[in-house]
Amino acid sequence: MISLPNGYHLHHLPQVDSTNEEARRMALENSLIPTWIIADVQTAGRGRRGRAWDSPSGNLMTTLYLPHAPEPKQAGQLAFVAGLALETTVRHFIGEGASVSLKWPNDVLIDGKKASGILLESTQQDPQRRWLAIGLGLNLATHPQDTPYPATNISAITGKSVSNLQALEVLAAAFEGLYQQWKMGGFAPVLQAWRAVAHGIGGPLVARLENQTIEGIFLDIDETGALQLQDPAGGMHVIDAGDVFFPENGQNG
Repeated sequence: MISLPNGYHLHHLPQVDSTNEEARRMALENSLIPTWIIADVQTAGRGRRGRAWDSPSGNLMTTLYLPHAPEPKQAGQLAFVAGLALETTVRHFIGEGASVSLKWPNDVLIDGKKASGILLESTQQDPQRRWLAIGLGLNLATHPQDTPYPATNISAITGKSVSNLQALEVLAAAFEGLYQQWKMGGFAPVLQAWRAVAHGIGGPLVARLENQTIEGIFLDIDETGALQLQDPAGGMHVIDAGDVFFPENGQNG
């Protein structure tokens, strides 16, 4: 048994289709208890934009179910809270042995290689209540090989084994501290902390959007969390959603 912050329940499943789907089922059952859902195996894990998420045993696959979610704009800010919590978790386990950074919008990179992913899903349950599922995946023991970007896992960096429950205990504590900071101080301090560990600011970046690809310099992240990109002609682009790649890390759009 692990220790979670006060007020949260643990829902541990040997196998599930998706921890986010389990959160959806909890919402349909009108569960009102904030819950960390963790599965040893997912059979239908998914990532952003409907992509499949590789979910082998040994990695962390978890969802935080919040029965009372903020409005969509504020809920989107919690992706940055979750990203920082994952970054804190990774640093906890690898120490100073590697460089840890955050790739916009919410991936943890270890030495420039992807080690995690986040998926937020929210639905209005009824006129009075909106729920939020924050799905988090962290490569602890293995990582996919057939990705358009380099990937890695905690064990490959440290040579040590970390269980999914060990990782969840650290993650839940980190998330709660940042979540309370966000509730008390708003998005600005979270964004400041995020910028401090953001990968690639000031360097070349390729942004692949739904209908176009833009190359340029990653200038900053604005006060809403959007990415600011300057193209070679000097044009400014504010990007709210998309996939980004860093050419210097062998990531190509």
